[in-house]
Amino acid sequence: MSVKEQVFDIIKASETPLSAGEVEKLSGLERKAIDKAFTELKKENAIVSPIRCKWEAAVK
Repeated sequence: MSVKEQVFDIIKASETPLSAGEVEKLSGLERKAIDKAFTELKKENAIVSPIRCKWEAAVK
């Protein structure tokens, strides 16, 4: 499973919006890889930011 898929699965499973730091704690992945995944997911409109610096899946 790719880093992007792992990050997206964690965001989808969460009840509340998550920051990159929270995803890092939950996944154990490197922050740099998470930031890259966030960038790709934002470009695909897969995640949205309802609160500054917090992200959730665009479609639950």
